[in-house]
Amino acid sequence: MDVIKKLELLAPAKNAQIAIEAIKHGADAVYMGANRYGARAMAGNSIDDIKQVVEFAHKFNARVYVTVNTILFDDELPEVEKLIRQLYIIGVDALIVQDMGILRLDIPPIPLHASTQCDIRDKDKASFLEKVGFSQIVLARELTLNEIKEISNAVSVPLEAFIHGALCVSYSGRCGVSQACMKRSANRGMCSQMCRLPYRIEDEEGNVLAEEKHYLSLKDLNRSASMKDLIEAGVTSFKIEGRLKDIGYVKNVVAYYRQIIDDIIAENPGKYERSSCGKSVIQFEPCLEKVFNRSFTSYFLYDRYHENGTSIASIHTPKSMGEFIGAITSVRNGNILQIDTNHELVNGDGLSYFIDGAYTGFRVNKVQGKNVFISNKVKLPKGTRLYRTFDKKMNDILDAETSRRNISVDMNLEVSKSNNVVSLEIKDERGNYVVSSKFLETPLELAKTLQSQKQEDILKKLGSTIYVANNVTTKGELFIPSSLLADLRREAIEKLDCAQKVNYKYDTRMKEDEDILFYRKHLSHTDNVSNRLSAMFYKSHGVDTVSNAIECNDYIVNGSDVLMHTRYCILRELGWCRKSGAEKNIPNKIFLVNNKTKLIVETDCKNCEMKIRKSYE
Repeated sequence: MDVIKKLELLAPAKNAQIAIEAIKHGADAVYMGANRYGARAMAGNSIDDIKQVVEFAHKFNARVYVTVNTILFDDELPEVEKLIRQLYIIGVDALIVQDMGILRLDIPPIPLHASTQCDIRDKDKASFLEKVGFSQIVLARELTLNEIKEISNAVSVPLEAFIHGALCVSYSGRCGVSQACMKRSANRGMCSQMCRLPYRIEDEEGNVLAEEKHYLSLKDLNRSASMKDLIEAGVTSFKIEGRLKDIGYVKNVVAYYRQIIDDIIAENPGKYERSSCGKSVIQFEPCLEKVFNRSFTSYFLYDRYHENGTSIASIHTPKSMGEFIGAITSVRNGNILQIDTNHELVNGDGLSYFIDGAYTGFRVNKVQGKNVFISNKVKLPKGTRLYRTFDKKMNDILDAETSRRNISVDMNLEVSKSNNVVSLEIKDERGNYVVSSKFLETPLELAKTLQSQKQEDILKKLGSTIYVANNVTTKGELFIPSSLLADLRREAIEKLDCAQKVNYKYDTRMKEDEDILFYRKHLSHTDNVSNRLSAMFYKSHGVDTVSNAIECNDYIVNGSDVLMHTRYCILRELGWCRKSGAEKNIPNKIFLVNNKTKLIVETDCKNCEMKIRKSYE
């Protein structure tokens, strides 16, 4: 008999408010940072705030994962150990980690998830991580469906894959450019985002091969059209990127993917089900183009070598492209536009455009018929394409209360005439069952008129609780005081809340196979070992030599160190791919250069990969 697969929609949260809204809008789980040691240093939260999220999430059997996914130094290990104990005590469901030293700390049996920073690209790495105790594995974003299937066939733990949001150009965990050039480590949550900066492309003699653009800045990931394929490939947890995104972004994107996953579940009864409970009632129409995006790509999901030639980079701007709304047909007085568009524009919309290679924009002051009055004078030719990067109407909607998530309950009213007891039984969709009873001093009398509807209306008054009544059976032939019914309902709901807290099922950490050997004998700086416990972990699993991460004080970065390893290739993106027989004669060594940095680009044409080093000329 086939096991029903539980599907998890996993949402990001910068803070407690966003986490709660993500759950309201349909997330089955949220991930957020603690006050330190998360890969987004600007998205930390106190223990009290995380506890608030845990208490809300668990009402719906939704999970809370906390990121402790930076690499750690020896002097930080005691504080991390204390932090993990605190997270366990407040009921956090799992930790997302990168540093293997955590497995050697004295910590409670909280489940561990292997972060995407662990650079999980093949079945050997995934299988090893499962065997040492990781209960969920976050895959590299670059994997194709076939590569995901191969990993899925090799492991039994859930696979987690990114489906939406910003893309790192480097394999996650394999980028040291920010540390080497700016002393800000991506592995320590302080990435300076050098991939979003403009560079020009030069050869060894300094000849400019391509003018300054954002050659390392990728489009945003969007796999909304590929959800069925990902599920069939073995993914069960679907991760939205964005722990620095605002509340409107999270609401919109979560609601959008919730609809897709619900439709897939409905189309496959008995095959899939969601991993949490409750139904979200969304009060707006979600649209991915109406929130921050650099335009979209499915990345390498269908094509390891990108032979179809589709662009995956946003080289003209790292800023949001929003949604394309149309082209200018005329400009009067420099600030009155007419636009060929089917979109409704409103006062306060932000519109952007490219002019002479620059990306800029303006605010809409007033819309009057076909005339759009803007905030500043412009000289724009007919046909200039406009993008709405701030949708005032959508933002106003998202700033309001936009969803309510409910737990369905069945109610049954019972009367025992032999001992004068009235009872209200409640069952909910989470599997809880409670009874609230009242002893009556005098027997109930028959009602003069049928009371069924009145009794049902009273029992259904669940007010500000998370519950909604589904089936309600009453004793309409008897007269039962309204106050008694209200007391029974209130007491039963309180018991139901208590029952959920008692019955909530926590997982525990998987046992480490101490005999399993790591599949490599030597670790380089790119394996991000930065403390003695991490080194001990790898050596206990058969590794002979361990080199320190570049973040360690005694490590001196040099020109031979690979600082970025990517599946993305600039040559392929620009149509210069050597394998495709491009006419342009590209030298073997090219450089990315701006007024602060010079990077060496090396292309591995056999594997269609790219490596970047720092030039020390």
